[in-house]
Amino acid sequence: MSQLLAAVGVKRQYSVGYGLALLYLLLVALAVILPGYISHYEPLNADPINAMLPPSWQHWLGTDQLGRDVLTRVIYGSRYSLLISLASMALAVSVGSLLGLLAGLARGPLDEFISRAVDVISAFPDLLLALMLIAFTGPGTTNLIFALGVASVPRFTRVVRAQTFLVMSSGYVEQARTFGLKRHVLVWRHVLPHAIAHVPALATLGLGTAIIGTAGLSFLGMGPQPPTAEWGLMLAEGRNYLRNAWWIAAWPGVAITLTVFSVNTLGRYWQAAFEGKQS
Repeated sequence: MSQLLAAVGVKRQYSVGYGLALLYLLLVALAVILPGYISHYEPLNADPINAMLPPSWQHWLGTDQLGRDVLTRVIYGSRYSLLISLASMALAVSVGSLLGLLAGLARGPLDEFISRAVDVISAFPDLLLALMLIAFTGPGTTNLIFALGVASVPRFTRVVRAQTFLVMSSGYVEQARTFGLKRHVLVWRHVLPHAIAHVPALATLGLGTAIIGTAGLSFLGMGPQPPTAEWGLMLAEGRNYLRNAWWIAAWPGVAITLTVFSVNTLGRYWQAAFEGKQS
């Protein structure tokens, strides 16, 4: 009885965490879509007279070294940070799933080539590989998306390849072959839906890593350039004022932390729900 009550308590606590994470992400989505309705300040308008003001009723999160409202820049910064992360994950999911499906279906030399290429990419940490790619392509938003996307491809390729192998060897696929179902119909109806079933949860968890990567590379000057309002760039600009105006760097850091925590909580919840359906 005590074990049952403990399990119910953990499940209830987990559901509360999921609800809070979802609520926060909805607020972030609102900031991405309608930032002008949340703050009436402009993110790029400098006001040197009001530079480095502490949080107040007029400027809830204070102002930065150029007198720009920090809350406004955090709100508008969500656009760059999240859209770059989402675009890089979309690239990784599409390319990784396609390569994994090809490797699982073709096998032989093509499977060996794709697997070895993925092993080479996986030999480097994601952030280091992205940094190396940007060193060749140059800084910028588009190059940042490309670098983060390529660095995340292996995780999706491996998962989809393994699931494709598993589905192709299952009984219902063998039965469909016996009935003479065409290969492209077999792949589209039976193999693909099951092969990519884990991808949404994996992509959600990967999104948190992409947000950290976006902020980290932008902090190093590899992403959007000043005066763009982007969380990692705001951290870089505020690090020199920590003694006199801690709020310039603190609030973008809080936004990054809460967003990554919420995305990871959502991803773990979906993963647990998917595994529960499978069991």
